[in-house]
Amino acid sequence: MLAQGSRHMVSADRHAATGASLAVASPKRRPVAQATIIDRSLSIAKVDFSPRHRQPSLIRVALASVLSIGGSLLADALLVAAGTAAFPSTNGYVHFQFHDYARLTIVGVLIACVAWPIVTRITSSPRWLFLRLAILVTLLLLVPDLWLLARHQSPKAVGVLVAMHLAIALVTYNALVRVARIRRDRSRGAVRSVN
Repeated sequence: MLAQGSRHMVSADRHAATGASLAVASPKRRPVAQATIIDRSLSIAKVDFSPRHRQPSLIRVALASVLSIGGSLLADALLVAAGTAAFPSTNGYVHFQFHDYARLTIVGVLIACVAWPIVTRITSSPRWLFLRLAILVTLLLLVPDLWLLARHQSPKAVGVLVAMHLAIALVTYNALVRVARIRRDRSRGAVRSVN
């Protein structure tokens, strides 16, 4: 044990003499640089900051945003109508009022519409990343629905709210990636991405 401790001290003296910094690490584990962890995380998420495509036009993003909002509100209204017809006990449920769900739907859709052009700028595979982000955000947005169930709200009404969240995600994702699609980069000869 003393020999091992003196070996570390000699090593520390050598590093001090050369001006090199010495990271304290266990003999079995090498320290992992923070940049390596960040690089790995970005690589897993396919964030490369070098897209090979042109960005969607502002007009197409605006059109996709309008279609996303309109389509999502229509899907919400249809689901509320179907839900109250199938489950009459949910008629008059506070979260089925248009002003209640419309405000939250519009805010959520607008956030997604701002996110799409950002995603297209940071990755060569924007559809791949945006789909995974849409799934993650949708799952997070189901947490309030679980909270409503925990507060003994009607499971049938909450089920309709869950269906509304899923419909909004489906409508918004498809409108953005199809209407505000990425474009061919004529200067590099890259083709439109299907990722």
